[in-house]
Amino acid sequence: MLTNIDFHGLRVAVTGGTSGLGLALVRQLAAQGASVAFVARTAANVERIADETGAHGIVGDLGKKHDIYPIALQVTASLGGLDVLINNASSLGPVPLALLADTECEDLEKALAVNLVGAFRLTKALFGALATSAREGGGALVINISSDAAVNAYPGWGAYGASKAALAHLTAIWDEEAKDDGIRFLALDPGDMDTPLHALALPDADPATLKQPDLAAAEIIEKVLDALPAGATLRAGARG
Repeated sequence: MLTNIDFHGLRVAVTGGTSGLGLALVRQLAAQGASVAFVARTAANVERIADETGAHGIVGDLGKKHDIYPIALQVTASLGGLDVLINNASSLGPVPLALLADTECEDLEKALAVNLVGAFRLTKALFGALATSAREGGGALVINISSDAAVNAYPGWGAYGASKAALAHLTAIWDEEAKDDGIRFLALDPGDMDTPLHALALPDADPATLKQPDLAAAEIIEKVLDALPAGATLRAGARG
């Protein structure tokens, strides 16, 4: 677990911030002093987590095109800019999981709409704010949460795996293209976690065999520290 780190001055947006990995990220970043805005679909859950953490809660659906710009505007207005965007919100596609031949086209579209197109749209809408942060010496970083299903062909995970594979490649291309803007892009696989999404996919899985979201969040935050310029936005703090 991270200790003795001061994130004051760091402005972070997290999608899917009311459960699982997203919630763990919101809690840890806010506890370390970062200015955090998080997005989720359910107003009651957003309000509850905002009250608990002091983070800025935003109600929106990454799978809906017309929600994207209102989300982006609320992110930049609440934080006064943006240094780090973590695209964490995900859709499994069909539930229960289905073989591709049994997957409805609409379920594939849903997985792509959230996991790929939604992340693309939000990143594009916030690209200017991230580039501004980089120009001002604060560094800028986009983390897209991927999965080993993006690499390995697991039967039943076709919609999810295909969307995450596309997201990983999109991330690599954008990392090359955004170098002149000073924005880093990383696709990170947090591993199999004990989250509501995993339970929805594999309800019979033993939670004891799965990584806890708090640990995965701490590992991702370490990647944030590694990727941002030293001292650019971390005002005082040191690694513990």
